[in-house]
Amino acid sequence: MIMQNYVGCDISKQWLDFFDEASGQYHRIDNQADAIAAYVAGLHPSRDFVVMEATGVHDRLLRHALAKAGVPFSRHNPAHTHHYAKSTRRRAKTDRLDVRMLSDYGRRYHPEAEPAPREEGEHLQSLARLRDQMVEIRATLKKQRSEAFGAIVIAEIEELIATFNVRIKGIEGQIAQAIAQAEDMARDNALMISVPGVSKITSFSLLAHLPELGQRSPKSIAALAGLAPFDNKSGKLNRRSQIQGGRSRVRRALYMAALGAIRACERFRTFYTAIAARSGSKKLAIIAVARKLLVVLNAIIRDKKAFA
Repeated sequence: MIMQNYVGCDISKQWLDFFDEASGQYHRIDNQADAIAAYVAGLHPSRDFVVMEATGVHDRLLRHALAKAGVPFSRHNPAHTHHYAKSTRRRAKTDRLDVRMLSDYGRRYHPEAEPAPREEGEHLQSLARLRDQMVEIRATLKKQRSEAFGAIVIAEIEELIATFNVRIKGIEGQIAQAIAQAEDMARDNALMISVPGVSKITSFSLLAHLPELGQRSPKSIAALAGLAPFDNKSGKLNRRSQIQGGRSRVRRALYMAALGAIRACERFRTFYTAIAARSGSKKLAIIAVARKLLVVLNAIIRDKKAFA
């Protein structure tokens, strides 16, 4: 049996730093496709496992090269790895120490390998992020319009808002086209919008930002979305369990979908009413509906069956 060798990788825009646990050697390469391909060619798919922190787009070339070579890898929340480093009483911070820490982190926790990145999924995610950014800018413009008083200023702002309306609609059209062109995404999209309260916006937001949907347990998928309640009890302290962490964009989409589901479906409305009465909090009840909605969506994507 081949022992797993955890290779730590620290990522920046300019270069990648590696620490190979088996050889004890450090390597620094340019964050460029050719240099990455040359380094990855020296890794063994059945032996090496690359551990890195999630760094937005800067790890994209590496992830694709590793997937193409069949080398497993996992990305981790920098906050988690930072706390692990503190637990080892390590106070200094350098690139070399960081990559060694990531290698140690892999050996300590034996993380699961991530699925290979998909071009169509990344394309959808980039479009969804662009739409979200434009929606935020439009919201800012609408706030400015509500506070403006000069006719010229109001006219300029309204023209900008109209422009953003058109551009957002255009991006939504591109998103719909991207989903339609990918058979599995088109199928999952149709399944999701069969659920009351789930709009096309909610559906493509989940397709873009929660690709694990249908592949995880109910508890795991709720934790990824930041909708899993965590206990907060110690000694005499006995506070109400609270949600924390997770993917904020997914959570916002599900919160809005929960509001729609409560209005549109007796099943969700009854669940909401019961939780609100028991807890005395309408917001807590809406969050509970959002979590239930996510569990339902996870099940229908897993089983490939529309909402009954």
